[in-house]
Amino acid sequence: MTATLVAGGLAGGYAHRTLFESLDLTIAPGDVVGVVGANGAGKSTLLGILGGAVAPLAGTVVRSPSDAFVGWLPQEHERIPGETIAGYVARRTGCAEASARLDAAAAALAVTDAPAGGPDPADEYSAALDHWLATGAADLDERLPAVLADLGLVVGETAAGDAGSSTGAGHALTQDSLMTGLSGGQAARVGLAALICSRFDIVLLDEPTNDLDLDGLARLESFVAGLRGGVVLVSHDREFLARTVTKVLELDLAQHTNRLYGGGYDAYLEERETVRRHAREDYEEFAAKKADLVARARVQREWSSQGVRNAMKKAPDNDKIRRKASTESSEKQAQKVRQMESRIARLEEVEEPRKEWKLEFTIGSAPRSSAVVATLDGASVARGDFALGPVSLQVTGGDRIGITGPNGAGKSTLLGLLLGRIAPDAGRASLGSSVAVGEIDQARSQLAGDRALADAFEELVPSLSSGEVRTLLAKFGLKADHVLRPVDALSPGERTRAGMALLQARGVNVLVLDEPTNHLDLPAIEQLEDALDSYDGTLLLVTHDRRMLERVRLDRRWHVEGGRVAEA
Repeated sequence: MTATLVAGGLAGGYAHRTLFESLDLTIAPGDVVGVVGANGAGKSTLLGILGGAVAPLAGTVVRSPSDAFVGWLPQEHERIPGETIAGYVARRTGCAEASARLDAAAAALAVTDAPAGGPDPADEYSAALDHWLATGAADLDERLPAVLADLGLVVGETAAGDAGSSTGAGHALTQDSLMTGLSGGQAARVGLAALICSRFDIVLLDEPTNDLDLDGLARLESFVAGLRGGVVLVSHDREFLARTVTKVLELDLAQHTNRLYGGGYDAYLEERETVRRHAREDYEEFAAKKADLVARARVQREWSSQGVRNAMKKAPDNDKIRRKASTESSEKQAQKVRQMESRIARLEEVEEPRKEWKLEFTIGSAPRSSAVVATLDGASVARGDFALGPVSLQVTGGDRIGITGPNGAGKSTLLGLLLGRIAPDAGRASLGSSVAVGEIDQARSQLAGDRALADAFEELVPSLSSGEVRTLLAKFGLKADHVLRPVDALSPGERTRAGMALLQARGVNVLVLDEPTNHLDLPAIEQLEDALDSYDGTLLLVTHDRRMLERVRLDRRWHVEGGRVAEA
């Protein structure tokens, strides 16, 4: 159906902290609204409020019609123990809930003695049936296998996974396969399958591009472009935003404001810079004008005081005429002071734009490594039906290599071979001397567990004192309430920033980044790109972020697919 979502005067956050307020937003059919802002600005909170899963601190959200089917797909692919692929898709599409509601309505309809004064069971069943049909539950079982197969999750046959991660490579995937056994890339594709199978009137997407490869991104873009209903999405993928959104809602945590920009993402970037420049110019004009008036008032006040003192000194006691003239002159000066103060009071106050928190990130450097960093000579790895190689290649000191390829092709396995973490089943792999590796892996596993972040960080960098560790983490936006939390309780974005802090604390000459932009906000991604530009060591960068591949200086490209590594 054609549906509209109208939010009025929304405020969101927590009992002790308001993240945004006075937010008005209308999502009409055909709208694709991208929500941007720093981590912690309330983007996910806003989507939860619009989806009805989170209560607002103030304001209202109205659906028109009232039974419009709004689908909210959160950032994390929640994997419930024992849940199958089919069960996950049914839950994410709302079909499972609709089926349970229909079953309950059918059971109530079968009861001959309906409670007096209650809703008519026949009406309840009719509404439940209409909703069940609207969700697409009637034919989900028929549609799902074809969608999964089209996405490369071949049902009933062996699926090749990446042996470098916990993908369960070599195991057949079926609709009854458990979600907990899938890799991040496979889970992302199942999430995409759920989205394609959904029949939402309005779709709310929180970081839908995470863990998707280029083919998955293209499919997601095509899906969003083909939707007739409204879409609100949060994404750190700048190219995805540029290709899909028609409006941009900015949640500005520093200014505590929100603003809706018309046009696409690139138009938003240009207009945002104009708005910020004008805000700074308006404040500077106000501040200069106020400073000038205050200075003139001070001079007038000093003249008035000086005139009174001079009159008292020079005028004889019996010179009434001169005393009267001096008094009148002083009163005129005092009147000018009051007029100046009145002009100051009448100035329209312009609030100074607050400076945004900015990640100042540099990568710690170590002494140069050997001329040859790593070598693979006919190296190959086999895990079940998955195989990589034989691969022969060399990484030379100072190389800056971008690595691309579909999910499950073996990119993480290739990194494991190069770094000596995985022994080849055939061939040879060697790591050079004086190699100091700094890494942010896809699972962010360097910092994990139930220890407090500060304690885990100190253990990895024993040369820093407790105070120095906390100061460094604070520079990455990880304040007092973060450093005492267990590492596993931190958000993915917070764990990524902690990993970046680790890179700054340690000296490295070989930097390995595996999907570093996942869960980072846009300002942090740009800071990472700036840091990579000034880093002069060896770089191995695995990413599906198209704009990062364009912006980061690279001198070699490897493409991994079909068990082979090709120099692009």
